[in-house]
Amino acid sequence: MTIYHQGASRAARKLPVGKAEREARMQLAACYRIFDHLGWTEMIFNHITVRVPGLGRDGGIFFLINPFGLHYREITASSLVLIDIDGNPVRESRWPVNRAGFVIHSAIHGAIGAAHCVMHTHTTTGMAVACLEEGLSPTNFYAAQLHGGVAYHDFEGITVEEGERKRLVASIGDRRAVILRNHGLLAWGASLPEAFMALWTLQRACDVQIAASAAGALNPIRPEVFAQTVRESAPGEKRTCEDVFAAMQRLVDAKDPSYRD
Repeated sequence: MTIYHQGASRAARKLPVGKAEREARMQLAACYRIFDHLGWTEMIFNHITVRVPGLGRDGGIFFLINPFGLHYREITASSLVLIDIDGNPVRESRWPVNRAGFVIHSAIHGAIGAAHCVMHTHTTTGMAVACLEEGLSPTNFYAAQLHGGVAYHDFEGITVEEGERKRLVASIGDRRAVILRNHGLLAWGASLPEAFMALWTLQRACDVQIAASAAGALNPIRPEVFAQTVRESAPGEKRTCEDVFAAMQRLVDAKDPSYRD
């Protein structure tokens, strides 16, 4: 289930840590703490990955992933592991990388050029909706914003098989919100804040659906309303995504700024 790295190659160890990577590390570490603040954690499991700009000029792709073994509350900017698209470390790290996370995230980073950030969760309501035959019901404020924009991928196991990569990417297409059937939620974006807003909206849609379903029959939304709702949705506004993430980062800074280490 895991890939245990013994160390980076000599060439990899010589790569300098530039400004872009430092900023990516800080933002990603903050995001892990935001997930913890929101309760979107699963012990040491699940992943958020970010492609590092300024590297891979020879066509390679490098991205940061959480060290397998740390809770999201423990993750810091310096502890994040930089790996290439094949899972090889770019710098020394005493932490392993979870193969399941590597397969899912590298498939998306490698096939979708705009996928700067990929997020995956196992929240209770997210998994509950993923287990429903109908999936996400277009019957609430948040689900309406995602109407026509949610992809589904059938469950194939723990997701460690290389062959699932192509099938996963084919299932996703160009949709940024994804329900992994019987498994959980996933989102990707051209920036970390955009991916976060897509996942937050999907998560809220699942929360409301499960709560409303328990209360009684769901009231349908008129079909003609969906196009306008999608057009005016928060996940589609870059500035809103950035402002939301900045606000959440201020919350975790006030709570515990140790992620900056």
